Amino acid sequence: MELEKLSNGIPLPEHVTTEPRCTDEDVIALPRCHDSEATPEEHEEFLPQNQSQVIDFVGKTSLGMSIFNLSNTIMGSGILGLAYAMANTGIILFVILLTSIAALSAYSIHLLLRSATIVGIPAYEQLGNQAFGAWGKVLAACVITIYNIGSMSTYLFIVKSELPLVIGAFVGTTSTSGEWYLKGDYLIVIASLIIIMPLALMRQLGYLGYSSVLSLTCMVFFLISVIYKKFHVGCLVEDHNLTQPLTVMINSTSEDNVCEAKLITFNSRTAYAIPIMAFAFVCQPVVLPIYTELRKPTQKRMQRVANISVLAMFVMYLLTAAFGYLTFYDNVQSELLHTYKGDIADNLIVCVRLAVLMAVTLTVPVVIFPIRRALLQIFFADKPFSWVRHIVMPIVLLVFVNILVILVPNIKDIFGVIGATSAPTLIFILPGIFYIRIVPENLEPLNSRPKIQAACFAAVGFLLMVVSIFSIIMDWASGENQNIGGH
Repeated sequence: MELEKLSNGIPLPEHVTTEPRCTDEDVIALPRCHDSEATPEEHEEFLPQNQSQVIDFVGKTSLGMSIFNLSNTIMGSGILGLAYAMANTGIILFVILLTSIAALSAYSIHLLLRSATIVGIPAYEQLGNQAFGAWGKVLAACVITIYNIGSMSTYLFIVKSELPLVIGAFVGTTSTSGEWYLKGDYLIVIASLIIIMPLALMRQLGYLGYSSVLSLTCMVFFLISVIYKKFHVGCLVEDHNLTQPLTVMINSTSEDNVCEAKLITFNSRTAYAIPIMAFAFVCQPVVLPIYTELRKPTQKRMQRVANISVLAMFVMYLLTAAFGYLTFYDNVQSELLHTYKGDIADNLIVCVRLAVLMAVTLTVPVVIFPIRRALLQIFFADKPFSWVRHIVMPIVLLVFVNILVILVPNIKDIFGVIGATSAPTLIFILPGIFYIRIVPENLEPLNSRPKIQAACFAAVGFLLMVVSIFSIIMDWASGENQNIGGH
């Protein structure tokens, strides 16, 4: 939709040469009004306050609650797979990769916020529409949908595998006894109906901040427990202990070194490290919705939310990976909780499993929001808000994902592809090319430093995607494919 003037009659600034397309399914955000010399760096409000009559919930979410929401979106089941990634990269290489991906994720959010602030568009998919027209919008929506369906699947797989263990610990039996309440297939359906669906039907993402606080609290408890267990679990290989020195191991498969902490290591499973880390830091699809609901929404204020959230999750990821790895070394499994399988009757481990279950279950409704937004952008972009669509879409999504989790015994291969394709696309490729296309050339020429950086950023993402896919395919071909962790 072409707009020559803002709703208050003031013309668009001259430096914005790209015609904005501002249609959105439930958030109607017109371009900002500022004089011709204003720039995004001045941090004027993204959504004018006089738009409150259009969207009655714009600007009601506090800075702290927005941080909790974004942090909860970043944090996911990937925290269970990072110790496995460290085991297959070594401590030094892992820290370098994790730091790089965290910094690049924050930079990609900067590119999105800058692009969105210039043209006043509050949706990732609409930035695609602004940059490349309808096909760009469809591409962005499809990538977001595929990524989040994969993310939901990993969450519900955790519910399927861990909830029977928790219930069995409370009732004093195991899943082999045959009771229906110890079958994971039944339990994910019950959890979807009782917990996930009511939260997914909420219209305002900001209200889920309270469940985000609880979810993050559960994961902090998980981290504390991992640190505690590091000093109470001996090495699983006889004649080794937890005081082995740090060593540099390259392509080592010796059984004699399984309890030594490796500084750098390479093997066939190293190919999964980058997809796991990239998958763990994807939050870009919900950045703009959180931006629109932030109180006093400015680019500087939202960037602060993003930086704090990414830094907090980086610290949690690094500590969990380090202490999980230094507890089990080469024996760490793809999902860290499974490595404690010998401690099923341990009360602390039972509580940890319960905390993780609460965290991932409460994250699913937050994940549903960007999926629903993406589908609405594709099929109902010009339609007003409808409670029917708002209710039907999460129901269909949950039915589909439940069936997928029930029928597919192992999602490791699908997840490997999703982590190697959709994550680099959302973090690196699309933000970079959106920025190049959307920011006007009279404001930033193509040969300007910011646009050259954005082009290099997108190129790095494409290179990572190609290398990851090729490495995973080679691992499949070698027949050494291992179970890997999730987002």
